[in-house]
Amino acid sequence: MTMTDVKIQVPADMASYVVTNDKQSELMRNAMLLYPYIKNLTISHGRAAEILGVRKYELIDLYDRLGVLYLDQDIQEVEEEVQYWKKLKGVGE
Repeated sequence: MTMTDVKIQVPADMASYVVTNDKQSELMRNAMLLYPYIKNLTISHGRAAEILGVRKYELIDLYDRLGVLYLDQDIQEVEEEVQYWKKLKGVGE
């Protein structure tokens, strides 16, 4: 994976938390920087994982450990999607 330096402006008191020397903290920081783009559907979890150089399930696990849900739907929305999928596939007819 090719890395590059990017200059960003953050509050001065935040600087010590953004600059890190260990790979795990760097991965968490970068994953959190990508999360808004996953949330607004600009990129997928798979693409974010590819960018970060990890497997998709590793990224999902990392987000889970940080308290970020992979699925942000309530159970009713999930059930509606399952029923829609079944209807499309002709399952249960």
